[in-house]
Amino acid sequence: MNRMTRKTKRNILLCASAVVIMILIILIVQGIRGLMNSSADTSAGLDYIRQEEEGNVAEIEAKISRLDAQSEGGEEVSRSLKERFAGAAVIGDSVAQGFAEFNVLNSSNVTAQIGAHLTQLDDQIESAKQISPTVVFLSIGANDVTSTNGDAGLFTDQYTEVLEEIRREMPEANVFVNSIFPARQKAIDKEPLLEKIPEYNAALKELCDSMNIGFIDNTELVREEYYEQDGQHFKAEFYPIWAEHMAEVAAL
Repeated sequence: MNRMTRKTKRNILLCASAVVIMILIILIVQGIRGLMNSSADTSAGLDYIRQEEEGNVAEIEAKISRLDAQSEGGEEVSRSLKERFAGAAVIGDSVAQGFAEFNVLNSSNVTAQIGAHLTQLDDQIESAKQISPTVVFLSIGANDVTSTNGDAGLFTDQYTEVLEEIRREMPEANVFVNSIFPARQKAIDKEPLLEKIPEYNAALKELCDSMNIGFIDNTELVREEYYEQDGQHFKAEFYPIWAEHMAEVAAL
């Protein structure tokens, strides 16, 4: 009986060992399968992450497109003209003086004088230099049409000297030259030489091209209703239109 008991125990132990071995094998197989499944899950996760990243990029691009659309529609320009011209200097005559007079630009950014001529700009250039502008706009010439007695060649010679002086005094500044505004017929009747303004503008553009200086053509910008009674100066409502045009050309 004792012998049978020992044999039975041995058989039980053998069976138990076999069961343990089988369980271990099963566990090992399951572990391997688990690792394989884990690899598949990781791949799926990576795919999800990539999709999310692509979605974020698409969303960002969509936002940029909306901003571009707003920009084209004029909605993005939240800065005032004064802010946009903060680093600029406007040098000119009584027409340019209207920017400060009508509070379109800060007076510190406008160095203009009534009756100014090309040969009289030294003080204005020095004043402009004091604010260390990154951009300089010139708006002068109507008075010089008469002072040069209709000689466009003499006019461009004088303008060349002004541009060279500005480059010497403010070498880091980008320079833009405004065309001379056309005079109305009533002004031409009073001063016939003003009829030569288109000729002067053509010569001025050629000069700017030769010196690699930006030329701002304002010929098509004006309308009859913007002019004052004298046919040469402008009403307040014209100045924001003109300033906006200058800002666009200079990318302010």
